[in-house]
Amino acid sequence: MEAFITELFMKCVYILQVMGGAPGEYGYGYYLANIFVFVVLQPGLIILFFVLWRKERKLRRKTT
Repeated sequence: MEAFITELFMKCVYILQVMGGAPGEYGYGYYLANIFVFVVLQPGLIILFFVLWRKERKLRRKTT
């Protein structure tokens, strides 16, 4: 199980490095990709899904 987790982690790091523009390196691109994913994208999706959930819940209350 530990090998699987390590391999998955390394694949995720590689994807972030590719997004950052320099596969195999930890440069500013990697850091910017990391910031974009974990500071902008993830919280944005959480807020979006929360708003959609509240909207759906409100809509459902009106119909019942």
